[in-house]
Amino acid sequence: MRWYVSIGVVLVAGVLAGGDVASFAAPYQTNRPGHQPNAASRQLADKETNPTVDVELVLAVDVSYSMDLDELALQREGYAQAIVSKEFLQALKSGPNGRIAITYFEWAASTDQKIIIPWRLIDGPETADAVANEIVKTPIRRASRTSISGAINFAMPLFDENPHRGLRRVIDISGDGPNNNGAPVVIARDAAVEKGIVINGLPIMVKEPSYSTMDIDNLDFYYEDCVIGGPGSFVVTIKDRDKFKEAIRTKLLLEIAGRTPDRPVVPAAGREPRVNCMIGEKIWQDRWGR
Repeated sequence: MRWYVSIGVVLVAGVLAGGDVASFAAPYQTNRPGHQPNAASRQLADKETNPTVDVELVLAVDVSYSMDLDELALQREGYAQAIVSKEFLQALKSGPNGRIAITYFEWAASTDQKIIIPWRLIDGPETADAVANEIVKTPIRRASRTSISGAINFAMPLFDENPHRGLRRVIDISGDGPNNNGAPVVIARDAAVEKGIVINGLPIMVKEPSYSTMDIDNLDFYYEDCVIGGPGSFVVTIKDRDKFKEAIRTKLLLEIAGRTPDRPVVPAAGREPRVNCMIGEKIWQDRWGR
């Protein structure tokens, strides 16, 4: 089941009580008699069978030209401030391991992804401060096109590179427009869900949609129907610029605590589709003829 929440619906206190988590751990096996695993194999087996963090969290952040400089700055500051907040650190300690692994990258076109924060362990104020400082000190950039599918496809193999195994694996996608470049977004989403990865969304809807920015009405519906996926996946929508940072903090608290919002939405498969998941590609085709 997927879930939806608008900012202000979720109370911070609600996420601090903890939540159900699903383990993706699988034991190391071999069919070769007398086989002795080498050091690398033993390390992989230990990682898969002994989760050491509560969640492996990939923050995938839109930096396409439809995002104005003010939004990009608010987005950066929002993540940095959320990670060092008292509520975040309390939620962190509520988990069975009391720590998470996090990586942060920016994306635009299907071939344009840049890792800002490689995998980092956050287990308290000092490590949280280090990650937050690294986020805010990186120069802001912008780039062409919007490929949510490219971001998801880039994020999936990052979990294999993470030295820390989590009870949950989550990709957190933020953006202000639909996919208009690369593979269809539903194909990438379904591939991630098949691997046991949950995708949550942060649709940014603080501007009126316009022809110049190629934004759409009801971007939150698009994220619900076409982007998010996996057990307990949810959307937190930003419709007010003043609520930007609060929305980011709310979403991170839910993800860290392993909880979902209180307001359910019928899964896309169980109702008539509200949004054409190829709408971004259609807009681009109509505008540029390619």
